[in-house]
Order: sequence, then C-alpha cells, then structure tokens
Amino acid sequence: MAEKDQEFLEFVVKGLVEHPADVKVARVVDEMGVLLTLDLNAEDMGKVIGRSGNTAKAIRTLLRVVGMKNSARVNLKINEPAGGRQDGAGPSGGAAAQNWDGSHEVKGDSPQMKSLDEAMDSLGNL
Repeated sequence: MAEKDQEFLEFVVKGLVEHPADVKVARVVDEMGVLLTLDLNAEDMGKVIGRSGNTAKAIRTLLRVVGMKNSARVNLKINEPAGGRQDGAGPSGGAAAQNWDGSHEVKGDSPQMKSLDEAMDSLGNL
C-alpha cells in the first residue's frame, strides 16, 4: 500500500496536469529518508515545474511538511521525460533559449507607481 507522502504527491500532481494517467510516483526509503521520483508526460513538465521552479518548490515544501508529520525526511526528484526539452534549451531556460523577442511588452508610457497609501485608498473606493 502506498504511503501518505506518495498518495499526497500523486493527488497534487494529477490535479495540475493535462495527462493524469501518465503520472507515476516511485518511492524509495533509505538511510537518508524517503525519495519520491516523479515521472510524467513531457507536455506537463512546465505545469509541474512552474515559472522559475516555484510550483516544484511549493510541492517540495508541502512534502517536507507531510514528512515532518510522519517523522521522515521526504525529497522529490522530477525525472525529465524523453523529449522534455523540445527546443534544445539548456537547464537555464533563459530568454535566449525560449526565443524571447520582447514583442509582448507594453509599448509607450509605463503605468505610474502608487504609494501604499494611494493604493489602499483606491481599494477602499471599490
């Protein structure tokens, strides 16, 4: 029977991805703690990793909490599926790797910054 940390990871990841049937979690316990290895569809990597890795960091944080509750150290490894980097980008995933040209940026004057008091007043008028 799967442990709570493995069940939790499967639940969270399957809720994020477009191909939940492709989500596989392997669980290995050793002297270092619990290692959960996540395999998923190549198209879903971006959803699980998130912008700047923030989604993956959040999942790892939640897994640590689940582990602390069960007196275990839980680590997550996300396996890159075959064809995961279709653009041939390196690990940085920077603007050059994504063919960034800046064409989405707003042209013209940038919006003026408000002070905290002005922003709070604006919220009060809603």
